[in-house]
Amino acid sequence: MALIKVKTKYQVTLPTSVRKSVGLNVGDLLEAEVEGNKITLSPKTAIDRELALSLADVRAGRVQGPFKSVETMLKSLARPAKKKARKK
Repeated sequence: MALIKVKTKYQVTLPTSVRKSVGLNVGDLLEAEVEGNKITLSPKTAIDRELALSLADVRAGRVQGPFKSVETMLKSLARPAKKKARKK
């Protein structure tokens, strides 16, 4: 177990062995969780809000595809536009 010293401004440096074992790189995000007197740091990834919404659409089945060809994809995009045009 490595000892880490808390420096001014409460900064800590994670030992190389710890960083390498979890694959941390410069700029990565860590989530800090406190349980009693214990602090747990876990690597986290942040995703763009629009990407998160898109993934939710995929999970809910609100997407079309995969398509066998570009032409098939373009036809599927045109269908909703035709339906809207008919309603007017």
